[in-house]
Amino acid sequence: MRAARLIKMVLLLQARPSITGAELARELEVSERTVTRDAAALSEAGIPVYADRGRAGGYRLIGGYRTRLTGLGRTEAEALFLSGVPSALREMGLADAASAARLKVSAALLPELRDASHTVAQRFHLDAPGWWREPEAPELLPRIADAVWDDLRITVRYRRRDAEVRRELEPYGLVLKAGVWYLAARVEGGFRVYRVDRFTAVEADGAHFTRDEDFDLPGFWGERADQFARSILREKAVVRLTPAGARALPHVTDRTAAEEAVREAGEPDGQGRLTVTLPVESYEVALTQLLGLGPEAEVLGPPELRALFAEAARRTAELYR
Repeated sequence: MRAARLIKMVLLLQARPSITGAELARELEVSERTVTRDAAALSEAGIPVYADRGRAGGYRLIGGYRTRLTGLGRTEAEALFLSGVPSALREMGLADAASAARLKVSAALLPELRDASHTVAQRFHLDAPGWWREPEAPELLPRIADAVWDDLRITVRYRRRDAEVRRELEPYGLVLKAGVWYLAARVEGGFRVYRVDRFTAVEADGAHFTRDEDFDLPGFWGERADQFARSILREKAVVRLTPAGARALPHVTDRTAAEEAVREAGEPDGQGRLTVTLPVESYEVALTQLLGLGPEAEVLGPPELRALFAEAARRTAELYR
């Protein structure tokens, strides 16, 4: 455990010109006293760690010291080769760069680890697009990816409903969700999300923007995705479910909403049925989704939704009479 912490400490020092004891303690999840002891241990092992004293002090490596990748273990090397999604890299125009990087990493590994890329490729394959849809990379994606990499302002035309709007954006990051690309960008002081396949034009004039270092793309996306999922669930359905229906509910509608509805339901009735209040996008969407449960679900309300199910049941019975 300590050996792994010492390696991480060296990598942190290598990545920054100087880092305080408090920052190291936070990154390594230890006390500052432990950081002091670890720095001394590294110095004794021949790694040139220098401690600057005083309020503005900290730790740094001297003499241009660099570690080598030969310290990677097999599991770490295999995880490194697994970290990219080949189709995503190809769509962004980065396939050649990724291939060159893998070759360089392979060359730096110990001989007994150089088959890591092959062993991973034969065991794991990441296929981002969802089922039953032909994956199609947006034509303007490589141009947007270049702007994201280089922090370049872009002027875009964006298709929104039946209109097309012009926007000046600071492109912060790209997200691939179920085969669909999204751009997180700052516009007019706030952050918004745009579907990349709705851009009809993208131009960069070479002007750079200053990136907000506090922006966290995974955190931002998680928050916006959750807000979006909840915003479209505008109606409520009251449904009585058999045990089989309760188990199947997350497979026919929004999984998170379904699981929360089942958790928050009261005790089962005398027949073992649960009554849940389920957020749904609309009554028409609820009809399509919940019909998949057949006799394992009975819609109790609202009356408009129950009427839709009664009519669907009547028409189905007519077909099989």
